[in-house]
Amino acid sequence: MAEVKPGVQAAAAELSEAAQSELLDLCEDQFAQLEKLQNEIILCEPDFCENPQEQSVNLLMATEAELKQWLAVEPKLLATNSEVLLQAGKEEMLKLCSELEMVVSCYEAKRDKLRETKELEQKWLEEKKQVLIAANDHAERLQMEKEKLSEHTVLQDTKAKIQKMKVYQERLMECLGDVLEKHVPLPQNESSANKKKKNIDLELNEDLISLNEILEVLMNKVLTTPHDPYVTIDDTFWPPYIEMLLRYGIAVRHQENNFKIRLETFF
Repeated sequence: MAEVKPGVQAAAAELSEAAQSELLDLCEDQFAQLEKLQNEIILCEPDFCENPQEQSVNLLMATEAELKQWLAVEPKLLATNSEVLLQAGKEEMLKLCSELEMVVSCYEAKRDKLRETKELEQKWLEEKKQVLIAANDHAERLQMEKEKLSEHTVLQDTKAKIQKMKVYQERLMECLGDVLEKHVPLPQNESSANKKKKNIDLELNEDLISLNEILEVLMNKVLTTPHDPYVTIDDTFWPPYIEMLLRYGIAVRHQENNFKIRLETFF
């Protein structure tokens, strides 16, 4: 038997003795009618059926017919006493309010849970936004540093290569100067005794330049004015040096002016 709530007990206590008596009589009549219908159902049910499937089909058809009948019947009030109806309405309202309170409590708890979840998701979203902003700033900073570093590296590499070439050129020129100084020294005036012995009256010009300086003049001319690489021969150029450069293909004469020479193109 279901437990009677305190509110229902209090509502039943509010009924008058006449209403309670009428309600009890009505319950006894309904219970007697229910017992009568149950007995009729038991007597109508066959004890044995040769075909169980046919029995199930008949039972289903009977149940559907009864359902249609109950749906067609208009419901009637079990009691006509207004006091009983009012008390029954109160009980239903109390029951409905209790159920609605439970529903409201469940939805409030669900709402609070969703609100908490929403706050956590918003907090997570803000953190991710901050991380994304920081990552973008870091990427832009790295890109700028990379561009600066790339330009700086290229510039430094170019300067290092230029300096390396300058050092290499200076070493080559020093080696060339040492070789030329050793094997092709600058001509000097012979002593007067030797000149008398050889009967040579030729006096060398004191402004003569060395073969190394001649080569430097030719190379600088090629580098400074590549469109006009010819150098005019003057008294400072010793003729034997010029003939040696021409003979060994180091220098060539101008096609129209024999007093101009240039360095041979070696590339």
